[in-house]
Amino acid sequence: MPLADIQTRIAKAEAAANRAPGSVNLIAVSKVQPDERVRAVLSEGHRLFGENRVQEAAGKWPAFRDAFEGVKVHLIGPLQTNKTRQAFELFEAIHSVDRPKLAKTIARIAQEEGRCPDLFIQINTGEEPQKAGVLPTDADAFIKDCLAMDLPVQGLMCIPPVDEEPSLHFALLARIAARNGLTGLSMGMSDDFETAIALGATHIRVGSAIFGERVTGA
Repeated sequence: MPLADIQTRIAKAEAAANRAPGSVNLIAVSKVQPDERVRAVLSEGHRLFGENRVQEAAGKWPAFRDAFEGVKVHLIGPLQTNKTRQAFELFEAIHSVDRPKLAKTIARIAQEEGRCPDLFIQINTGEEPQKAGVLPTDADAFIKDCLAMDLPVQGLMCIPPVDEEPSLHFALLARIAARNGLTGLSMGMSDDFETAIALGATHIRVGSAIFGERVTGA
């Protein structure tokens, strides 16, 4: 099965990088996948999944959580501020904190709720104008501001440009995290997760290599 193949490749990459076995969390990216594919991966015992949209997660995961114990879902796509409270109900972690307004909204709701999902700050390592994320030059100040709001920042996330060598972006993300005392690195996808593991990834986001190609172009 594809899931077992990915798990084997992760274990080999961990060993090659002298990483502890099991130190890399595999996020199975289930966005726009048919329910039967998601259920098959759940039935194999996998419990950590990633979604891009609050609305899609809301329509999918409550029923799966009822049917399978121990499910955790991470938001890996952009979060609109008006969906923040709903995101608190749906996700154990948010990987896309990317602007002051969102950070302040999360901090306010966390105060009201008395809890908060784990957070990753998205860094736009390629400085792409069409892509979300904090610019590398602004990263230190933004991380400091988030920590000052008592936000549970676990680490950083990036999505390298499709036409550039991903290792350069993974290394940059790791440097920013290290100098800010953060240990979480959400980086690496189906085509490059072994490189990400070699450079310190703690969370990799793998979709098509587990589920097959997405059914729609969404």
